[in-house]
Amino acid sequence: MSAQKWGTSSKRLFISLKPTLHFFSQSSFPLVHFHSAFPYLSRLMAPPVFLLFMGIFSMVSSAYGYHGGWDYARATFYGGADASGTMGGACGYGNLYSEGYGTNTAALSTAMFNNGLTCGACFEIRCVNDRNWCLPGSIVVTATNFCPPNNALPNDAGGWCNPPQHHFDLSQPVFQHIAQDRAGVVPVIYRRVPCRKRGGIRFTINGHAYFNLVLITNVGGAGDVHAVYIKGSRTRWQAMSRNWGQNWQSNAYLNGQSLSFKVTTSNGHSVVSYNVAPPNWSFGQTYTGRNFL
Repeated sequence: MSAQKWGTSSKRLFISLKPTLHFFSQSSFPLVHFHSAFPYLSRLMAPPVFLLFMGIFSMVSSAYGYHGGWDYARATFYGGADASGTMGGACGYGNLYSEGYGTNTAALSTAMFNNGLTCGACFEIRCVNDRNWCLPGSIVVTATNFCPPNNALPNDAGGWCNPPQHHFDLSQPVFQHIAQDRAGVVPVIYRRVPCRKRGGIRFTINGHAYFNLVLITNVGGAGDVHAVYIKGSRTRWQAMSRNWGQNWQSNAYLNGQSLSFKVTTSNGHSVVSYNVAPPNWSFGQTYTGRNFL
């Protein structure tokens, strides 16, 4: 294609795309489904024209905060205005205030909870496509609980957490940052984001001799722990098994030994904390190790 024809073609394309680009820039429509049209557009357009289109689309996406990876879901809230009803939960974190999670937390539907392996993961959430109830901006929450299904109700009328629905049951205080609470349920988009935590990973050791149950909290990076290894000062590294939530167990006798931990998250990254617990460690105590950067 000659430079003159290319210039004329690109100008026509930009003019033809102006209404579409204006629509995306003025609405809360998340540019998620638009990506699915790219394979078809690439066949319809000449390569230089398609590249120009992609460049313009990327600029619009970046300008309005959409960098890819967004998915649709719904969101509700629970736990009361002070979020007291969100304490405890299926991840085993207990007091979410003392563990550093606060009220920026969510219970996940079955399809997202992954039998507890998603505990600790962080999500950015925006309310979309409902101008009556949505508020501008986004929130970042940590998965700390499970939202059970209600098979007695249809998926779109109360059975929000039924499989295969993607659903966030947020604490009420954080829900009110993206929507008015009178809405009850709102459509949202979400994506995984890195967890940014203060301080190190916390290891709370419970159980008794020959049954060490370690709760792992305040994990940065991917946030969701998928493998844990433990080492006593007189033993080799041993794999721990996940008991429930983010409670990991070892049946080795480790009393009187300093303890080291290796934590691996869902993205395959690992961090090792040597001699986190001293030889005189005791059950019921919490020890702090290294965190992901």
